[in-house]
Amino acid sequence: MSEKAMPRLKADTSVNKMTPPRFKAIWIVYAVLIAGCVVTVVPFLYTILASFKTHAEIIDPHHQSFFPRHFTAENYKTIFDDPSLPIERFYLNSILVAVSNVVTLLLSSAVFGFIFAKYHFRYKKVLFGYVLLTMMIPFQLTMIPSYLILLKFDLTNKLWGLILLNWFDAFGIFLMRQFMRNVPDELLDAARVDGATEWQIFFRIVIPQIKPALAAYGTFIFISSWNAYLWPLIVLKDQDVRTLPIILTWYNDRHTSNLGLVMAASVLLVMPILMVYFFFQRWFVRGFTLSGFKG
Repeated sequence: MSEKAMPRLKADTSVNKMTPPRFKAIWIVYAVLIAGCVVTVVPFLYTILASFKTHAEIIDPHHQSFFPRHFTAENYKTIFDDPSLPIERFYLNSILVAVSNVVTLLLSSAVFGFIFAKYHFRYKKVLFGYVLLTMMIPFQLTMIPSYLILLKFDLTNKLWGLILLNWFDAFGIFLMRQFMRNVPDELLDAARVDGATEWQIFFRIVIPQIKPALAAYGTFIFISSWNAYLWPLIVLKDQDVRTLPIILTWYNDRHTSNLGLVMAASVLLVMPILMVYFFFQRWFVRGFTLSGFKG
């Protein structure tokens, strides 16, 4: 055997000796991930299955089972037929608020992110530091001033009150900036030489380059807006303008004696979130993975 082959053989042998501990570590990681999935998925799966059970079957201590003995859609029928709960209106209210917030925050965050990523001006770092500083301010601190602003402009008890104040998000600006820093400056300069305006560069060159970030951040906005409870509860007073989380919480409190209805209402609340997340799951993970987060 030649002298050059000897070191290679030793290197390969050392790698083989490290293989069993490495496999052991991987299996430990897999076991932890599987356990986490079970802890997360099983309760939700039981909620879905319990929504097809009667209240008597859920609370029966002698015949507890994970799957329903007799599937019934009566709980969902009761919710949709309840005249005091026009579920279609509340779904429409929630969709209007969530979609409007997605469009508004995506546009504003992309514009501000583009400015901070590709333009040079005085006090740029100071302004960006101020943007990041706002991420540390808790919502409870700005809740009362925000409500007083809506009250001043007569926007309380209106869905637009939930939409108009959601035009700025520091995290969104930060995320868009990180992605746009990866867009080559030479590409933008070439477009300027060809006579493209700044808006044309933004919409035709930059936006297509950051689709993963837009999809990931849009999914995040939709989920946050759909789940919002405290702020809509404060702003919206009339029942016909309230969003789905508020109404279903009130509905659950009124029907605590019927767990089947409570489970069905919970499923109706979370299903749109699951649909959006599963549809954009690939982009959601890719967006936060490829963001770079470089200075």
